[in-house]
Amino acid sequence: MTDKSHLFIATRGSALALAQANMVLARCRAAFPELSFDLKIIKTTGDKLQTASLAQESKTLPKGLFTKELEVALLDGGADLAVHSLKDLPTDLPTGLKLGAVGGKREDVRDVLIYCDASYASSGKRGFKGGTRVKDLPAGAVVASSSTRRRAQLLRVNPGLKVPDIRGNVATRMQKVADNPELDATILALAGIHRLHFTIASDGKIQGENVPAGLLATVLETDEMLPCVGQGAIGIEVRVDDAQLDRVCAQLDDAPTHVCVLAERAFLSAMGGGCQSPVAAHAEVFVDEVRMRVLSFADGPARQAEGKRPLTEAVQLGRELAAKVRQGQD
Repeated sequence: MTDKSHLFIATRGSALALAQANMVLARCRAAFPELSFDLKIIKTTGDKLQTASLAQESKTLPKGLFTKELEVALLDGGADLAVHSLKDLPTDLPTGLKLGAVGGKREDVRDVLIYCDASYASSGKRGFKGGTRVKDLPAGAVVASSSTRRRAQLLRVNPGLKVPDIRGNVATRMQKVADNPELDATILALAGIHRLHFTIASDGKIQGENVPAGLLATVLETDEMLPCVGQGAIGIEVRVDDAQLDRVCAQLDDAPTHVCVLAERAFLSAMGGGCQSPVAAHAEVFVDEVRMRVLSFADGPARQAEGKRPLTEAVQLGRELAAKVRQGQD
């Protein structure tokens, strides 16, 4: 393809998507001052289905809820790079497209329990003390999540919980916890909280612009809540066989993070699942090898496995651990 001097970066219009896209935009402009880069905001199917559950039982929701329209723009030339939360990007990409880069160092992969402060809770609204963990919640407590992975792990730690669906962005979900007396808590990704410039103080208070009053947060370690595939990483999708885009991606890519997500996505693909499958994985690079822990609820009871391989065998590691999980090994 002929080099272009003006490149467009496709993104969704949510606050988090824009924050991530602007991070990529700044890096592109710094690395390639001779080129012009601009954002192209595209509304996706997932954005249009804010009232639908992402974890509906007995119903099939389309894959690529938050990516399809961005991919169409790439294929028809209306955009040149698409920025995704990598956890939203399906493992099987359309013909003609590829994961060109993982945009920058991975954010913290842990999840966060969000709940009301007991000292602030109003009449009819239950609250909890700072530092409350999933296991500490009383029987019948309602912890809403649209993620099958999170719901399965919540019930594994605390079988007495109720785990209904919830939709909305980070700010919307926090507001729902603050306002709804029937909702005790929700789970959010720490990466999204950080990228929206919210912080969690040592006493658990959430600080940032327009944070509802009276909310607390407890960061959950990965042995309690293993993250989803690609959590905390930014994926940059581009057209194949485009030398100019390959040059751009080479400057944006974070090699250790790319290795980790290759292993995680290979595991997910081998499990035959999509972004909403009840599986979790976390890979880390240690010097010259990649190590990964995986967890699956896809076939009933929890099955887990872990392993390690050289950095060049990340994909093989993902496939190997999927085979172990399927065989019930740990």
